[in-house]
Amino acid sequence: MSDPAREPPSLAESLAVHAVLLAATAFALYPVLWVVSLAFSRQQTPEPRLLPLPEQPTLEHLVEVVGASRTSSDGREVWLFGRQIVNSLVVSSSAALVGVLIAVPAAYALARFEFVGKRSGTNALLATQMFPAVAGAIPLYVLLEVLGLLDSRTGLVLCYATTSVPFAIFQLRAAFEAIPLELEEAAMVDGATRFEAFLRVVLPAARPAIAVTSLFAFMSAYNEFILAATLLGKEELFTLPVVLQRYIGEHDANWPAFAAGALVVSTPVMAIFYWVQRHLVAGLTAGAVKG
Repeated sequence: MSDPAREPPSLAESLAVHAVLLAATAFALYPVLWVVSLAFSRQQTPEPRLLPLPEQPTLEHLVEVVGASRTSSDGREVWLFGRQIVNSLVVSSSAALVGVLIAVPAAYALARFEFVGKRSGTNALLATQMFPAVAGAIPLYVLLEVLGLLDSRTGLVLCYATTSVPFAIFQLRAAFEAIPLELEEAAMVDGATRFEAFLRVVLPAARPAIAVTSLFAFMSAYNEFILAATLLGKEELFTLPVVLQRYIGEHDANWPAFAAGALVVSTPVMAIFYWVQRHLVAGLTAGAVKG
């Protein structure tokens, strides 16, 4: 027996729901509006106002952040911001790529096979998530110094990749377990090897989860500050979070420049998230089985 059709909500219910949604949206967007207002404001310190609208807006803070440069030892003018945003994108993309490449086969093995040490290894991976990244800053510093990778982008990529691997493994393991084993068995019955079934059946079906995991690994590396500030000493190797920290001094703070830098730094993340989101929707609606 089918359920009766649900009655449409009344006008009062619709107004109440929309009012709650508008209030929640305003609450979430209010801090962002403050940052935007401060980035274009001529005032050096934020003033308490209900509506954070800048008076006489200016672009001087954006120009100050984006146009930051210095003279190198050989007399050339070096555009620091351009080099530092490239550092952030290269380090974050490389860390996400390395971390996901390691996590995919490990997660698949945990999801599909039984082997000695599986339970203890899984528990060890889970235990690593209990400690913050700052707890490993000193051991990583010593290790990279011994390997000759201190104060280099390669060393920072390896640190970020290793910290993202445990979470990526758990995220992808759940995704692989949700894919029916019958899909792989059907491919192997048709003559495919297990590796071919993994490449042609499992990976396409797990594409949304891989995209989400890659995005998380990228954002974690892109926003990380403590390890970057500890392991990097050359200004031309700094990532953007380290650069933004320079606007907050011990006794004063350049809040407009900090806000302008925050807007510029967040732009690549928003663009990448928008691009990945389109692929996520396509992957989720395509499905694993077509018939």
